[in-house]
Amino acid sequence: MQNFYDTNDIPCFGVAGNFTGHLEQAGEAADFKNVKTLEQNAPKAIFPTFLPKKEANSASDASVIPEFLTIFPFDAKRIIFPKGEEKLQIEPECAIIFDATWQGDTLVSLTPVSFGASNDCSIRKQGAKKISEKKNWGACTKGFSENQIAFDSTDFTEKSNLNDYRIASFLIRNGEVHDYGENSAVRDYSYIYKKLTDWMLDKFNHQLNEGPAEDIHSYLVAAGRPPRILVSIGATRYTAWGESNFLQNGDKAVVVVYPESKYSPEQIKKMAEIGDFSDRSISALIQTVEM
Repeated sequence: MQNFYDTNDIPCFGVAGNFTGHLEQAGEAADFKNVKTLEQNAPKAIFPTFLPKKEANSASDASVIPEFLTIFPFDAKRIIFPKGEEKLQIEPECAIIFDATWQGDTLVSLTPVSFGASNDCSIRKQGAKKISEKKNWGACTKGFSENQIAFDSTDFTEKSNLNDYRIASFLIRNGEVHDYGENSAVRDYSYIYKKLTDWMLDKFNHQLNEGPAEDIHSYLVAAGRPPRILVSIGATRYTAWGESNFLQNGDKAVVVVYPESKYSPEQIKKMAEIGDFSDRSISALIQTVEM
């Protein structure tokens, strides 16, 4: 399968709370009780999952980025279960690679390049001070499909091909396929297109190190003002089964971003059952859980 970009060299982030109800299902709503937003349904924060190491200009630059965030966490085939933890969940998302334009230390624009299925896999645990502490516990802890879909336009609007795509997710256990997340249209994110990029630019430049959020601008500057950024733009709500079932050894986690003009939800589930996502218009991610 073809990758448009090698994500080993691209800083990666996630958006918290971009589907109404997900944080409540994940038991994380209380973490954001003091976060003020302009709208009730607005996302809560951007969190980092990976920052590639760059040549530091000074000792202070080298110490800005937490060391655990410099470990590449993505793998398209495996999820390695974190030692000492019990509750691990798929976070089914659409991830987008953007070209980033800088003026000095200010990130001024984000232009979409490609998108695909992402598993922003998360540990459900109490006491984590930052979102990122539940996201990157080493290699093979997240996933991004090897088949990215190229944007058919640099305009990030409802006229782009992304508007035709939906997100489906499944957990395959003992040969049985379970719906894990609600089948959701990408266009139904709380914030999408210009509203999302305006919000992200504000957060990338101005988000404070408070509560579960981090000063991600300082990370990006320390990482050398990267020309590309990957953002998983938010997890869908869980089905009742997905909300109450956590990953186990041998499970297969499946996230699919597919065009609704070509396929029905039933057809996508059948593809998950037989493990065949050969159509290049589909971005699929299948990861096996290993203890």
